[in-house]
Amino acid sequence: MKDKYGFLQNTDIFSHITNLKYIPRWLVLAVDLILCFVAFYIAFYISSRFYSNHHDDRVFTYFQRMSIILSLQVIFFWLFHTYSGVLRYSGYVDATKLLFAVSSNIAILSLGNFLLYQVTSMLMFYYVALFIYGVIAFLLLFCLRLGVKTIYDYFTQNSGQIVPVMIYGTQSAAIGIAKMLRSSPDNKYKLVGFIDDDKNASERVIMGVKVYKLDEETIERIVVKKAKAIIVSPVKLAQINPNVDLDIFLNSNLAVLTSPPMSIWKNDMPTIKQIKSIQIEDLLDRPTIDISSDNIAKQLQSKVILITGAAGSIGSEIVRQVVKFKPSLIVLLDQAESPMHTLRLELEEQYPDQNFSPFLGDVRNKERMEYMMDMYRPDYIYHAAAYKHVPLMEDNPVESIQVNVKGTKIMSDLAVKYKVERFVMVSTDKAVNPTNVMGASKRIAEIYVQSLFRKLCASGNCTTKFITTRFGNVLGSNGSVIPHFKSQIEKGGPVTVTHPDIIRYFMTIPEACMLVLEAGTMGDGGEIFIFDMGSPVKIVNLARKMIRLAGFVPEVDIKIEFTGLRPGEKLYEELLNHKETTQPTYHPKIMIATVQTYEYDLVSPKIDELIQYSFLCKNFLTVSLMKKIVPEFLSKNSQYERLDV
Repeated sequence: MKDKYGFLQNTDIFSHITNLKYIPRWLVLAVDLILCFVAFYIAFYISSRFYSNHHDDRVFTYFQRMSIILSLQVIFFWLFHTYSGVLRYSGYVDATKLLFAVSSNIAILSLGNFLLYQVTSMLMFYYVALFIYGVIAFLLLFCLRLGVKTIYDYFTQNSGQIVPVMIYGTQSAAIGIAKMLRSSPDNKYKLVGFIDDDKNASERVIMGVKVYKLDEETIERIVVKKAKAIIVSPVKLAQINPNVDLDIFLNSNLAVLTSPPMSIWKNDMPTIKQIKSIQIEDLLDRPTIDISSDNIAKQLQSKVILITGAAGSIGSEIVRQVVKFKPSLIVLLDQAESPMHTLRLELEEQYPDQNFSPFLGDVRNKERMEYMMDMYRPDYIYHAAAYKHVPLMEDNPVESIQVNVKGTKIMSDLAVKYKVERFVMVSTDKAVNPTNVMGASKRIAEIYVQSLFRKLCASGNCTTKFITTRFGNVLGSNGSVIPHFKSQIEKGGPVTVTHPDIIRYFMTIPEACMLVLEAGTMGDGGEIFIFDMGSPVKIVNLARKMIRLAGFVPEVDIKIEFTGLRPGEKLYEELLNHKETTQPTYHPKIMIATVQTYEYDLVSPKIDELIQYSFLCKNFLTVSLMKKIVPEFLSKNSQYERLDV
């Protein structure tokens, strides 16, 4: 028996019943017909009181009239699809369908009634009965849907399933979001109002809900009581300074949501799945940096490009940017097997027509690097391979020298040997007045490539142009503060900040990598390019905003703990030291640092000696020589401070 009727389990009706998601259509139609029968009974009863013992009542029975009016009503229900909607999401469109279905039925019956009277001088229906039926039927059908919707909204809101929201903005994008909220069958948000800073827009009503004026009093007195979240339209987000203008909502513990830009909306309207919590990256005061790709394309097209550290957050993004310019081959160098495998799968899937060559190797291994350079003969090298975490390098300075200094020396020497056109080194703002081993090691790497280029030019061999780029912290990079904070918030806190006054510069990964490519094309060799990083961000404020964006209250739901500066860490980073100045370039966000220069013949033996110390695993001897090469290197909060005495 079960097998015989098992096919019924696959129908929409039974699956809806099983999942308790939707009332099946046949059941909605059956209930509608019952309500129409009730309306007909009431209408017939009232009209019969006025036309009792009428001759037509003996010709047309009660059953005949009921059968005709309900049969026609079913036809119009079918024509207007009144039973196909989900009752709990009923709205203006559903009410309109009901009105047309009932009115059409009354109109056809009235016309038939009139024609019948012209032929037989008899009436099947009293006109007053038809009118009463129409009014009562519509009211009953409408009240059914309104009642189901009201009950559903009441229970879902109380259970937290439906979130009452207001939309910030009243322009076309905001109206599009509002329409989507009203029409989506899987909606988890309920529109309770609009907010706008336009005085002309406030106090108006749009789509049946009020537009409230944006000010602190209105937010505290009305908005926080009616809504739990604010959806910022993409147009409004582009008009405001999100780092400042959204604080009024965050400080009131309202969640802030947004939708994608209008340029990528499908069918002129976003979907519920596209409504997402606004990201902390959107709230940092980081205006988008525009890069002209023409110069980059001219230099990289049809070239062999080598990217070291290709599986890291910076290296992999450089790969994704370079592939757009159609080089003949991209060589991916990294010693991390699993990340390299993941990157390879991604590239093969997204760029099947591009030639890639993953190469497992360590920049510290000169023989392996020589083999690679001889095999591929790259035209360009983007050197992103490095150890970058300050506390780890403070504990392991010899490894910092091995990778950041020796690795850079090996790659730059091979670049000269194999006549690479351009060698672009990715450095850091921590190389400026370094207070830690990592920053000092990157400064020594800068010194080596710059002095090497000067030596080559002095000897008449400027074939390879060495270019250095400096920038600060990168949003979302491996091990950066934002993913760390997100992880701590997901675990319920506490969020740990090293110091209440610590500040950092931030830049997005795509921005940083595009600037690296642009600087690499504009350089004539020997320059250190620095990027305009915008305004610095106080890390404790960053933590508070991230907690609020996650829907929690700082210091109430999630605590913030100050753990103290880590070894080698300083309160603020610099892009230049006090002896350095800048020169402008044609790009307003890229400048050239005028830095102290070094003679290759003087500094190269010291760097070789430093590398030899690192082989001996002598941490203090290694750091001591680093300080001699970089006199401005003064350790902070570190065991190596005693070497500065």
